[in-house]
Amino acid sequence: MSELPSAADLMRDFDVSRGVALRVFSALQKDGVGEPVPGGRWRVVREGKSEDRRPLVERIADVITGDGLEVGAPFPSASALSVRFGVSRPTVSKALDKLEAAGWLSEGGQGKVRTVRAVPDRKGRSRL
Repeated sequence: MSELPSAADLMRDFDVSRGVALRVFSALQKDGVGEPVPGGRWRVVREGKSEDRRPLVERIADVITGDGLEVGAPFPSASALSVRFGVSRPTVSKALDKLEAAGWLSEGGQGKVRTVRAVPDRKGRSRL
């Protein structure tokens, strides 16, 4: 994905106000061709290349419902989830700790398989 110029760059290069620059970014986002990135920057979204920008803990919580797991079912390991989501294992472990604290997964540990304790609903996810 290509990074777009900042609002400050647009203001300087095209002699427009900050409001105009921000409206341009808003229009790009509305049309699905631009998205904000951390640091106040924007980038072009390539057709067919959308990325899930939700927090990792929410994406992992979706594994429960997406994979059709029931209460008591074994949950995938941190290693398997790190491969699935393309992040490091310690990052996955932090997200799993949040799901354990929320009561959705049983406590894990070395050699201990986590199990599903509750199936989250959309309303419950906002607590994370």
